Amino acid sequence: MSETYRFIAIDVETANSDASSICQIGLACVGETGVEEVVTLLIDPRCHFAGMNIQIHGIRPEHVSGEPLFEEFLDAVGDFLERHALFQHSSFDGRAIRSATEACGRVAAPLQWHDSVRVARRAWPEFKGNGGHGLGHLKNALGLDFRHHDAGEDARASAEIVLMAEALMGKPFQDILGSSPSGSKKRA
Repeated sequence: MSETYRFIAIDVETANSDASSICQIGLACVGETGVEEVVTLLIDPRCHFAGMNIQIHGIRPEHVSGEPLFEEFLDAVGDFLERHALFQHSSFDGRAIRSATEACGRVAAPLQWHDSVRVARRAWPEFKGNGGHGLGHLKNALGLDFRHHDAGEDARASAEIVLMAEALMGKPFQDILGSSPSGSKKRA
């Protein structure tokens, strides 16, 4: 992945309650015309899969057997991620990326994390106390069409939320947020 985008939305699914147990990663690449590419990758976390997590996302150990390890994902796209503003929907995805990076013995790179929940709160304050700003509620409230708990689909939904907020408010996400990324000058 060598192109340059306005931002990348990222979502992960995990095999169990350990944030480093990433078994699926979704990247939604947003250019000047909107979401231009969505990439969904299965990752072999080399760990136990909890029944509850399987129930949520449907990914089983046999689905990831032989798939790339997280460190292979980092080798392939680490530089690409460092060059872009990144969006997550709440803080879990960035925490999981950092945990998985450290679990494979690497130092987490400084990444430019933003939160699409913060963008949604500014664009649709009326949802506070009225369904909230989670992906499940925003899917219905904003008419988004995606399969929840599929990392690629959730990443695309997060990107679309940012794009819809920009259109509604008439300004780019940087102006909507009005501050620096949560992960700038920090570790992923």
